[in-house]
Amino acid sequence: MKAAFYSKRTVLGYALALWRVPHAGKLAAFLALGIFVPYQVVMLPIIQMFAAVGLQGSVAAVVAVHVLFGMPFMTLLFRNFYASVPPDLMRAAIMDGGGFWCIFLHVMLPLSTNVLLVALILQFTGIWNDFLLGLVFAGPDNAPMTVQLNNIVNVTLGEVQHNVNMAATLLTAIPPLLVYFLSGKYFVRGVTAGATKG
Repeated sequence: MKAAFYSKRTVLGYALALWRVPHAGKLAAFLALGIFVPYQVVMLPIIQMFAAVGLQGSVAAVVAVHVLFGMPFMTLLFRNFYASVPPDLMRAAIMDGGGFWCIFLHVMLPLSTNVLLVALILQFTGIWNDFLLGLVFAGPDNAPMTVQLNNIVNVTLGEVQHNVNMAATLLTAIPPLLVYFLSGKYFVRGVTAGATKG
């Protein structure tokens, strides 16, 4: 089950924190800068690129955009977590003959349950609550829940039905609430997991 959470962000954070990757410091700095780039700055070039390959207005475009914008923060989250792992654990695994993937899958990944849940919660709630990227990249046929909710609430014809608006809002809020209630204690542990060294 833990292997199901495996992603490129996890591996990249692991490689940057614990292995001698060429130019790792520059790559980490570049990723940190990527966190502060506003969506609006790069939105038009991405739309043009997706339109050129026929992806604009599809679910694949929304998935690709969220992966792209989530990569810097998630990579640095995992990098900071793996940097807090005691170096002796890594040395012992190497002395036992473990390679890059063996150490990751059998040593580091089982230690990462809390931070994986943090990543899951942050990504799920961020994507679920997103309006702008869903509106721009999904198209009218693939509009996510937030866009549909906006269309229901901002009706301009006839009488506003407040009961329908509140019911739609409540239904939209249920999935992230369930995620927080079911994994809240792990979220706190995971957030503080990389806060101390050693």
